[in-house]
Amino acid sequence: MKVTFLGTGTSQGIPIIGSDHPVCLSDNHKDKRLRVSVLIEWEHYSYVIDCGPDFRQQMLRANCSKIDGIVFTHEHADHTAGLDDIRPFYFRQGDIPFYAHERVLDQLHQRFAYIFTTKDKYPGVPSVIENEIKNTPFLLGNLEVMPINGYHHKLQVFGFRFRDFAYLTDMKTLAQEEIDKLKGVKVLVVNALRETEHISHFNLEQALELIEEVKPERAYLTHISHHLGFHDVVQQKLPENVFLAYDTLQIHI
Repeated sequence: MKVTFLGTGTSQGIPIIGSDHPVCLSDNHKDKRLRVSVLIEWEHYSYVIDCGPDFRQQMLRANCSKIDGIVFTHEHADHTAGLDDIRPFYFRQGDIPFYAHERVLDQLHQRFAYIFTTKDKYPGVPSVIENEIKNTPFLLGNLEVMPINGYHHKLQVFGFRFRDFAYLTDMKTLAQEEIDKLKGVKVLVVNALRETEHISHFNLEQALELIEEVKPERAYLTHISHHLGFHDVVQQKLPENVFLAYDTLQIHI
């Protein structure tokens, strides 16, 4: 399995528009972060988790010409706003499968009504195949995926376990039974917004506490704010098996 980090930034990305924060002015490509998303590939399958406003740019940068579906963690704009840019995949492949909580599908119906309408559909608009996710395993291609149910402040959000790989973003709280689902993974990706407390995201300390409890072989931090600091400086402070993810990073499991 190959995982490509398409974006590792928070909802505004890095640099933030108009910001003179030192991290936003950094020349290091690892400090330039698009909105958070990953591409997961195994055998002949390719799935994207989340489809934010940078989706087009991410697909071009990754030279991605085929996706078998999009899996959504939740409905916030930095995870869904790029939905219209699935059109090239639709034109080549036909209807694109979506996998999401019922609430998220309902939200997408409201925001992208022209895609989901069945009446007088505008020519060239993509079509999708809706698959509702509940907190039970489901199939992507030939792989069983385990949802990890958590909360982003008061909003339910899904993470996902793909065999030995697990991906969590926009998490703040997890019940113990959900943490137990992560035990035994070799690679864990988890959000770590900044060092100070945040109402709806793990900060760095909380992310490291989860990693210590799960004990993966390797862990990667994502959904990173400029307030966390420069990539190279932060990396030096992390445990030896924990890495600050960056855009275009590819890992193999």
